[in-house]
Amino acid sequence: MGDETRQRVKFTDERVCKSHLLDCCPHDILAGTRMDLGECTKIHDLALRADYEIASKERDLFFELDAMDHLESFIAECDRRTELAKKRLAETQEEISAEVAAKAEKVHELNEDIGKLLAKAEQLGAEGNVDESQKILMEVEKVRAKKKEAEEEYRNSMPASSFQQQKLRVCEVCSAYLGLHDNDRRLADHFGGKLHLGFIQIREKLDQLRKTVAEKQEKRNQDRLRRREEREREERTGQRSGSRNRDRRRSRSRERRRRRSRSISREKRKSRSKSRERERHRRHRSRSGSHSRGHRRGSRDRTSKHKKEVWTIRK
Repeated sequence: MGDETRQRVKFTDERVCKSHLLDCCPHDILAGTRMDLGECTKIHDLALRADYEIASKERDLFFELDAMDHLESFIAECDRRTELAKKRLAETQEEISAEVAAKAEKVHELNEDIGKLLAKAEQLGAEGNVDESQKILMEVEKVRAKKKEAEEEYRNSMPASSFQQQKLRVCEVCSAYLGLHDNDRRLADHFGGKLHLGFIQIREKLDQLRKTVAEKQEKRNQDRLRRREEREREERTGQRSGSRNRDRRRSRSRERRRRRSRSISREKRKSRSKSRERERHRRHRSRSGSHSRGHRRGSRDRTSKHKKEVWTIRK
């Protein structure tokens, strides 16, 4: 059933741990340490991580935001526990003056430097880089000499009985307790241990995620702004185009009206011309008819006069 479930689940599913996909889930990093968180409540599957890595090359899934929220919540809780541990130490340990506290802090800082250097030397040696490892060990000897001087100053600033008491300090990275008189082996085990290095990895990953999320959000904002400007530009272009179209339609409408008006004017002129032609023809016919009637009357008069003359002669 587990295999069938994994086959149905995609890496985009809400049940899948986005921190696991980005290889930064504290449940994985701190597994096997004294702060082992147990099994994560969300799905962890290397096959899903591989699917995500392939898909993320083609498109931005923005899972960094989910992972960042997860790590921020986890680190905030760890920092809260660190502050509580500091408060408990302040309540239980013998109160010392500010001057003595500063000298004790100097010893703690040198202890931390020694522990980090020893852990780095051991790592280089394990990787086969012996020369670099030897150089680191030489630096350790220099820091040890400084620590010896700082311890001497601290010892001379307080009674011997108080100096022998173990002064504890809370590690700012992993919340573990460190002793003022811890030996080099204990310091190396702490600063080179899986717990401390795991917390360093988580904190560095969180810083990286914050930077990535900020860059992607800025890019998204710029893309959103660019798209809005493009839409506004298209709208302005569309408005200008619409205005030009309206002007063209108005121009065509005016042109049609002018053509229609000219056509009507031509028709009127033709009609008036025809009317005048008919009137001229009518008047011409009228004059022709009058002349014909007058000619016939004259003929009749002349004929009658001639008849009268003939009749008179005969008479």
